[in-house]
Amino acid sequence: MEFDVNTARSIVTVVSFALFVGLMVWVYRGHRKSAFDEAAQLPFAADDDFPGDKSNSQ
Repeated sequence: MEFDVNTARSIVTVVSFALFVGLMVWVYRGHRKSAFDEAAQLPFAADDDFPGDKSNSQ
């Protein structure tokens, strides 16, 4: 088997697709739904609502 640039491109494509599918499975499994819901609300949170933020507590 000759290893050329097209073989490398094919391998990278297959690995990238496998990583994409793995990421989609991880995201849509649902066991981290509460963490994702909390992260989705961060843009709407007030500055003093961030957990662990020590800059505002004086």
